[in-house]
Amino acid sequence: MINITLPDGSIRSFDAPVTVAQVAASIGTGLAKAALAGKVNGELVDTSYLLDNDAQLAIITDKDADGVDVIRHSTAHLLAYAVKSLFPEAQVTIGPVIDNGFYYDFAYKRPFTPEDLVAIENKMAELAKKDEIVTREVWDRDDAVKFFKEQGEDYKAEIIGAIPAGEKISLYREGEFIDLCRGPHVPSTGKLKVFKLMKVAGAYWRGDSNNEMLQRIYGTAWAKKEDQAAYLHMLEEAEKRDHRKLGKALDLFHMQEEAPGLVFWHAKGWSIWQEVEQYMRRVYRENGYQEVKAPQILDSSLWEKTGHWGHYKENMFTTESENRSYALKPMNCPGHIQIYNHGLHSYKDLPLRFGEFGQCHRNETSGSLHGIMRVRGFTQDDGHIFCTPEQIQSEVAAFNALTRKVYTDFGFTEVAIKLALRPNDRIGSDETWDKAENAMREAIRASGVTWEELPGEGAFYGPKIEYHLKDSIGRSWQCGTMQVDYFMPERLGATYIDENDQRQTPVMLHRAIVGSLERFIGILIENHAGAMPTWLSPVQVVIANISQSQAEYVAQVAQELEKQGLRVQIDLRNEKITYKIREHSLQKVPYILVVGDKERDAHSVAVRARGNQDLGVMSVQAFIEHVLRDINEKGVGETTGKVESNAAAPQS
Repeated sequence: MINITLPDGSIRSFDAPVTVAQVAASIGTGLAKAALAGKVNGELVDTSYLLDNDAQLAIITDKDADGVDVIRHSTAHLLAYAVKSLFPEAQVTIGPVIDNGFYYDFAYKRPFTPEDLVAIENKMAELAKKDEIVTREVWDRDDAVKFFKEQGEDYKAEIIGAIPAGEKISLYREGEFIDLCRGPHVPSTGKLKVFKLMKVAGAYWRGDSNNEMLQRIYGTAWAKKEDQAAYLHMLEEAEKRDHRKLGKALDLFHMQEEAPGLVFWHAKGWSIWQEVEQYMRRVYRENGYQEVKAPQILDSSLWEKTGHWGHYKENMFTTESENRSYALKPMNCPGHIQIYNHGLHSYKDLPLRFGEFGQCHRNETSGSLHGIMRVRGFTQDDGHIFCTPEQIQSEVAAFNALTRKVYTDFGFTEVAIKLALRPNDRIGSDETWDKAENAMREAIRASGVTWEELPGEGAFYGPKIEYHLKDSIGRSWQCGTMQVDYFMPERLGATYIDENDQRQTPVMLHRAIVGSLERFIGILIENHAGAMPTWLSPVQVVIANISQSQAEYVAQVAQELEKQGLRVQIDLRNEKITYKIREHSLQKVPYILVVGDKERDAHSVAVRARGNQDLGVMSVQAFIEHVLRDINEKGVGETTGKVESNAAAPQS
């Protein structure tokens, strides 16, 4: 008797081995028809998978996230099937699932054209309608290598050849097409109904610029038409909000070839930068951080001690002088340890919090650069907390509360927390990693929030909490981080004197809230479609006259507003007022004040708010009160994100 335990706790018993599909059929014809895969003891499998022992089983349908991933994975292979059908000489390589879709890399004698994409997508639809059965076959590695070489699939043969000899591998067959794949796949191509090919891009074989350039076809796939329609609409919105276009249109910044991955900030863009930085500076000050500043360039010997030279050197800009090697800092932590080490510390001094708006440089590949979202030179709101192991939980909990307050002030209320765990390339013992990861879990748990775990995505020196923000059109952005590090303080000789007068190594918490200021400002621009909240807007108020007789009054009003700290621009050009209003509206200015003779004589202004809102005529003082209230309501006033905590201040 084989007992299969279902997610609701019920048990179905069978006299003989059964497939996932047969279990689904025993539950109901509807479920049997909807089944895309199974999850057996936590592992995704095909519906043809044979259950010959007691097991826990979940039937996966398109209502499950795993089901959508199976659809996307299978659609990637349907794409390869269609390409091989239309272009037999093309070679297939790899085709993984990515966020919202998939891609597949091909080697072909000429570039694929937009017309080719249309033909391929049509062929995919034709093959899907045939509803061909997808079957899994287990092959000997050497036989598979021989097979693909005979087919002229040299890349696929190379992939399989890297698998250890004697190991069995799985191939999937659908119609005339067979491909290497771990699976699982949908039971038949007819399950693939909603997909669209998006674009073609170049991609190096195995991601190595020394290898051949391949063609990468991107696509998206969904369970329902309405889901795809919503996604495509989101992409249209994202195109309108592209920070690179808005940066140019609003005169915020530019980038040029002579400084790849580096930003030229214009006055308006730098105004936004300053507002963000000064806001975070107040957050530092009000939450027990000392602002410090460490050098940009440090000797390679220090980077060797931290482990960066051995684990991160390819991402660092290096230089030499007087027979010594140096590196531009990719992060601020080693410098902060040097500041910490410049003096003796007692356990009574801890937690000790350092903060820095530290300019960092990382040697990102040119292909990964993306406007100000992914750059080579950036500034972090970087902080490091030196504490005892017992203080980790309270410090992480306080940071979590503070971070959420800051994000709310910037307009982000949906925040997902993810815990990135030990990567393969790391320093330190498994025992220490266990301790660090468990400390993070307990700290998050104590904060009363849920989280997702990301195996293998931690830093080489410690696990990290990631904060992912959802923007106004539903996209997720990873910004803040909190990392527990037992290793770097020890490697760089950081100590404190404990209550027994013994030297101990402090734990170092690496933390950032907005992360890269460049990237965060890019996110803000796209989230707000360039229409920044009043407190962030480079120009908060424009005062425009109707005729020259109001020029003096306009200057007087501007002076009154500037005394209140407002960023004001006056427009005295000899142009029609409708032209002025339209022009400044396109610049997404929060408030346009129109002044004619009546307004001048009454010491008032006609107020137009962004979005073509006519707020009517009000006194200058009434407008000042209105705009200051607008600014304060966005989170910056007397309150800037101070969070009370039992661990908020060092012990005396």
